[in-house]
Amino acid sequence: MRYLPHTNEEIRKMLAVIGAKDVGDLFSSIPKDHRCNPELNIPGGISEQELWAQMNSIAMKNRTLSCSASFIGAGAYRHYIPAAVSELASRSEFTTPYTPYQPEISQGTLQAMFEYQSQICRLFDMDVSNASHYSGATALADAALMARRISKGRKAIIVPDSVHPEYRRVLESVLCDGDSIRLIPSSCGRVDRAKFAAALDGDVAAAVVQFPNFFGIVEDFRDIADSLHKAGALLIAATPEPIAFGILTPPGSWGADIAAGEGLSLGLPVSFGGPTLGIFTTRDQFTRQMPGRICGKTIDAEGREGYVLTLSTREQHIRREKATSNICSNQTLCATTAAIYLSMLGKEGIRELANINAAKADYLKKTLSAIKGVSIPFEARTFNEFVFETAKPAAELLAKLDAQGIIGGVDLGRFYPDTDQMILVCVTEMNTREEMDRYAQVLAQVVR
Repeated sequence: MRYLPHTNEEIRKMLAVIGAKDVGDLFSSIPKDHRCNPELNIPGGISEQELWAQMNSIAMKNRTLSCSASFIGAGAYRHYIPAAVSELASRSEFTTPYTPYQPEISQGTLQAMFEYQSQICRLFDMDVSNASHYSGATALADAALMARRISKGRKAIIVPDSVHPEYRRVLESVLCDGDSIRLIPSSCGRVDRAKFAAALDGDVAAAVVQFPNFFGIVEDFRDIADSLHKAGALLIAATPEPIAFGILTPPGSWGADIAAGEGLSLGLPVSFGGPTLGIFTTRDQFTRQMPGRICGKTIDAEGREGYVLTLSTREQHIRREKATSNICSNQTLCATTAAIYLSMLGKEGIRELANINAAKADYLKKTLSAIKGVSIPFEARTFNEFVFETAKPAAELLAKLDAQGIIGGVDLGRFYPDTDQMILVCVTEMNTREEMDRYAQVLAQVVR
């Protein structure tokens, strides 16, 4: 099948109708120095067998997280995925990457979506969840837009720099108004309360907090929630690692009005960054302003249970200016996968998994802090991530660790000034004690 279905004759006729000499005239508005002038260096066609061999040789240059001892987190967390998860998610009743439009033939998928919503509400301790969002970052951006609609005129959003830097970039892009984002610096890895109070005024629609934050720190945000509500503003919680709620108090219990998150940890592979799953939850009174789709449970005329989509106020359903979101895609297959994963683990399984993550991270933190030349700059409770600091550049240490088959973490200097000697480390149930001990052994050698 041809990629371009038009024949040369059809192209000639279309150009004649619009008065263009050739296809190049269609790009006359682009400055010449920004055009690709030389002919593209595209090789000739090859057979399917040759193409597979070529693509495999390119793919072999990649390193997967299973090929090394990986301690990378920073928003994408590697967890064990039971084989039954993908097996069940690929059944014909569920297999769709999108939302079903014909409920009478899509009851399996719709029920899975309903179960997903119910599980997410319990995990986050919130009243209502949508049927999934594109990603954690876009869910957070839509949460900010939702807070603006609810506040009716307020525009400012307070954002601590302890919120994931890439989430903040997406937030800036979606709001299209950088001046309305009031970025406040951290103090010892936590939200600076004095600077937060100074930023809070009558134009603030909401504040965003990350839990646990980007440095892995578990903060108590009850005081921030109280001050926001007294000022007539909302609290938005962002959570890239929902496994943490197996042992940590969820956002709904400490005053969050909107809680967004990333569902990658719930049965989805990291796989070079995706696919991801946006989680979006809120309070009952704000349901009508929530973006995305909601799956509801009902009874038909014969008294049978049925599942249907409801409150789908997206741009493709109603006029653009009335839409609650212009992000068209949701992640039905990913949400179904998350529902299966959560069902398999259950409440006790999530709690046990969270405890394992926290205990292993605590072990590595104590082990690394005992090394001469290594310190823990932020003394605070953490979940499965923490920051350590040395006198050497983080990039240099990470390169030496990598040469020993250890992906040592994330260089904080990539995101924050004056932190190029700090490394963000993540530990999950996938990291063995032998891997952690070897990490400490190699670090002790290279940090000298």
